[in-house]
Amino acid sequence: MSIKKSILYIVSRILYGKYGSQEHQAIHTACRIYTKYKIQNTKYAARSAGFTFIETMVAISILTISIVAPMSLATKSLSSAYYARDQIAAFHLAQEAIESVRHVRDGNVLNNALGTSVNLLEGIPSTNGGAFTIDTRDDSMTLCPLDGCPPLKSNGELYGYDNSAGWVPTRFTRSIRAVFVNGTTDEIHVTVTVSWTTSGFQTRSFTISANLYRWVNDGSGSTI
Repeated sequence: MSIKKSILYIVSRILYGKYGSQEHQAIHTACRIYTKYKIQNTKYAARSAGFTFIETMVAISILTISIVAPMSLATKSLSSAYYARDQIAAFHLAQEAIESVRHVRDGNVLNNALGTSVNLLEGIPSTNGGAFTIDTRDDSMTLCPLDGCPPLKSNGELYGYDNSAGWVPTRFTRSIRAVFVNGTTDEIHVTVTVSWTTSGFQTRSFTISANLYRWVNDGSGSTI
């Protein structure tokens, strides 16, 4: 028989006058012991519930870390991939500008070979460090305004400075500068800088350079 049933049985006996004063004292003591037992069990249950809450919080924290860490890694990986993509594009845009300036110089060499005396550096708008742009579709060069060179435009296939329909500005800006080397008039140092803004609103840039020579006699009057 359980303690609870035993106490109920004793209480019923008291109500019907089956116990005397000594029995009453014993029953009172038993009731106190039972009450103390229940209170202690209640405290233990409360402590157990508290530990369960802490364990739940720890589990949630571990789950949060296990989810956030891979997401952060994936975000950084995507950012690195986008930066690599833009850097490759910037490299090719800079390299084609160098080749376009060289193509202008070589075209002037051909003109001289065909009997037309022309300065090999003819067509380069500035040889004293002024920034200019070049449209590699036709090698046309234009000095940049004082507030900076305009961004390159694209029609989805080519880059240039076309204002017709279908050409939209890109994130890339390309500027070219040319200066004579060490005060000479037979060698110029050409520098191309391509800059762009990332998705995180950070400005990145890529720069390459090359030297071009006046390697044949031309109409400039310079002696090689």
